[in-house]
Amino acid sequence: MRSLHQKPGLPYLVPLKQPPAAPQGVDRGGGGAYYAGMNADELRSKYIAFFKSKEHAQIQGKSLLPDNDPTVLFTTAGMHPLVPYLLGEDHPAGKRLVDYQKCIRTGDIDSVGDTSHLTFFEMLGNWSLGDYFKEGAIKMSFEFLTSPEWLNIPVEHLGITVFEGDSTVARDEESAAVWKSLGIPAERISYRPRSDNWWGPAGATGPCGPDSEMFIDMGREPCGPECAPGCSCGKWLEIWNDVFMQYNKKADGSYEPLARTCVDTGMGIERTVTILNGKKSVYDTEIFAPIVQAVEKAASLVYGADREQDRSVRIICDHARASTFILGDPKAVSPANAGAGYVLRRLIRRAARHGRKLGITGLVLSPVAQVVIDRFKGPYPELAENKEYIIAELDREEGKFLETLHKGEHEFEKLLPGLLKDPRKIMSGRLAFKLYDTYGFPIELTEELAAEKGLAVDRREFEDAFRKHQDLSRAGSEQLFKGGLGDQGEMAVKYHTATHLLHKALRTVLGDHVAQKGSNITAERMRFDFSHPAPMTQEEIQEAQDIVNRQIERDLPVTMDVMGLEEAKAGGAAALFGEKYEAMVKVYTIGDFSKEVCGGPHVERTGGMGFFRIQKEQSSSAGVRRIRAVLEK
Repeated sequence: MRSLHQKPGLPYLVPLKQPPAAPQGVDRGGGGAYYAGMNADELRSKYIAFFKSKEHAQIQGKSLLPDNDPTVLFTTAGMHPLVPYLLGEDHPAGKRLVDYQKCIRTGDIDSVGDTSHLTFFEMLGNWSLGDYFKEGAIKMSFEFLTSPEWLNIPVEHLGITVFEGDSTVARDEESAAVWKSLGIPAERISYRPRSDNWWGPAGATGPCGPDSEMFIDMGREPCGPECAPGCSCGKWLEIWNDVFMQYNKKADGSYEPLARTCVDTGMGIERTVTILNGKKSVYDTEIFAPIVQAVEKAASLVYGADREQDRSVRIICDHARASTFILGDPKAVSPANAGAGYVLRRLIRRAARHGRKLGITGLVLSPVAQVVIDRFKGPYPELAENKEYIIAELDREEGKFLETLHKGEHEFEKLLPGLLKDPRKIMSGRLAFKLYDTYGFPIELTEELAAEKGLAVDRREFEDAFRKHQDLSRAGSEQLFKGGLGDQGEMAVKYHTATHLLHKALRTVLGDHVAQKGSNITAERMRFDFSHPAPMTQEEIQEAQDIVNRQIERDLPVTMDVMGLEEAKAGGAAALFGEKYEAMVKVYTIGDFSKEVCGGPHVERTGGMGFFRIQKEQSSSAGVRRIRAVLEK
């Protein structure tokens, strides 16, 4: 077939290899493969080329951070960005679509380290928005899987599952009939329950329907007479899934046929490459080979020689790759104590700890991230574009964590003799929270340390202590909203003063329409929301940053006066729009630069605040921008 090359303005494609003359078979202990040598780039190109030949328009994959969806932290599937169109909106590219999408799933973070689980993965997907339905989707799936021009998988190695039906929706005989017409015998078509072969609505109501999943016979002996496609014994491995949006679930729990049916499919690149190459693990594929090699080099070890070391290598590989993609996303977040930022922080810190377990004394993530960037910058050019930010954030977060990790591990070791004497082998949640509160030690790492010593952690007691901590923090946040600052530690006070400098700098650069819309301050960073209708340019960001640093360099005095609110406003003091102030207010003046109504506290002079650096400028909501910034030595 023809070769595809990358063209200006087009998504990444690579020249396609000709498929082998004859199928080589699945791995049955001898290392055979369906398509030996096919790599992820070739699979991605083949998939796109196939569906473009079927009149599908290629669309761009979206951000890892979903828009306008507070129910999830990350894009979890290829269909996630297309939900509005599956719900009925018209897509500007038409009714037939194809793309590849980067995804993050966080539910299995603790399972990462085995041979199959991943946090970050790529999904290939094709969609029909009111165009073809079950027959069209199944026939195209079958052709791509089995045709010598495409994946060349022997038909006799395919197994299928379809929805078995229940009291509310009938058995999916239509899909089964299509598969049979293509040569799949009845004994390799398994009818499965709703828990296996049903795609529910995004909420309590909405579009939903049965799915049909495709499996590969891995050549193992069946676990018993009931073993069939969909069995979890390891004989059958899922490679693709066709979802048929056929019904609308109503508020009363009943289902009505949709006027416009849709198809949503998903094929995981990592799993498919593993199958095609006859590998036993995704970490054995070319996708991970250079990443594994980077960890081997850093730790001076050989992957595959020690079971426990291998687990740490896999954790570092997955977490470094996931962190690199999160930080490299156009809507990147920084490590934080909540939301997507917390997941990122957890990934970085868990990888850092396993680096220490392997004997790596320096920073482990940024060298691995460089390999990830080099490996994936073709299909995801944003990684190369954001390289400096990725490396800087990884080094900063890992460096901070390594400073506290030793203290936390040392404290755990001090507690260990007493814990091991307890016949229940349970570490109290109170002690686990002490490690978290005093040393910044995440509960997940405490649980991991405890498990390595045969101990469990009382998670409920930890969560009770954490909830009390949150209540205190919430009270502090309310105090901050009223003009004060809950955390009055040295760094938090510096950051609070920095919000005043930034506010005035933004008004100087962007105009008097800029008004503070909120802030969030910790001892590690500041977040500042402000009114502005458009993204700031790099020049504007740099100018605002320079203005703040000039005021810090000037070592301006910070003074406070108490006066009436109207007098303060008449004197030029800025005040939060909509804020309910007392009749008498505090006004903080920073030299000849800034004057604001605020509850304080602030530094006495700006000179010792450090270097102010804006990490990120992004949208917060309609007409509101958000800046994340840090003060560095």
